Amino acid sequence: MAVLHQVDIPQSERVLQVLACIARHGEALSARELVEQTGLPLSTLYRQLAPLKKWGLVQEHAQTGLYEPGPLAVQLARGFDQHSWLMRAARDELADLVQKSSESVGLLAYVNGQVVCLDMQESQQALRCSFAKGRASSSVCGASAKALLAHLPPALQDELLAQNFLENAPVSGQLLQDLQTQLQGIREQRYATSENEVDLGIWGVSAPVFSGRHKLEATLSLMAPAQRIQQRKQELINMTLAAADRLSRKLQYS
Repeated sequence: MAVLHQVDIPQSERVLQVLACIARHGEALSARELVEQTGLPLSTLYRQLAPLKKWGLVQEHAQTGLYEPGPLAVQLARGFDQHSWLMRAARDELADLVQKSSESVGLLAYVNGQVVCLDMQESQQALRCSFAKGRASSSVCGASAKALLAHLPPALQDELLAQNFLENAPVSGQLLQDLQTQLQGIREQRYATSENEVDLGIWGVSAPVFSGRHKLEATLSLMAPAQRIQQRKQELINMTLAAADRLSRKLQYS
């Protein structure tokens, strides 16, 4: 996970930085680990944790002293899941695409440096993949990430690409140019595909969803074992594109 130090975050948003860190991590964190993740001094960290604990967004484990999401987080998650206009509009489209394709389908969104799985509806056919509801993943690897990245503002694209390469490996100017060309192609064809990028043996196709002209909301992603769908790729691409277009129209008129 990228570490956002306090120089990158306005003082008024540091409490949100701490909350996001705990939400993203997927397991309880110690104060020392939170210091490493946020770059905040320990005294500042404790000041930010105090209101989060008071309001139930974060809780401190009684025995271990580790910090984890609190009970109010359950209400927030349920409210988003049940009442979000995006989730309400998407639910039937996801179910319909699963039924027509017999493959698993997810709804994913870009959130502050990460791609977050908002919903995942699985088919009856076996699939082992990293995507699960609520889980965050790379903002540059895989069909879902690239379908979103291709439609983010150019300055943010460059920032995410540079950040990813700094964390993982040096990158040549040619490789960066090739990736930018790939993103341009995704914008033109309105979908992205990948194979073995996130999970070995998994093929995916992802199409962006908009709530207005150029207003990106999410991406609709279909995932399947590559070996199973070799003769169906174009059919599945067409199905996913059609579902994403229908969802975009719903959002534009809801």
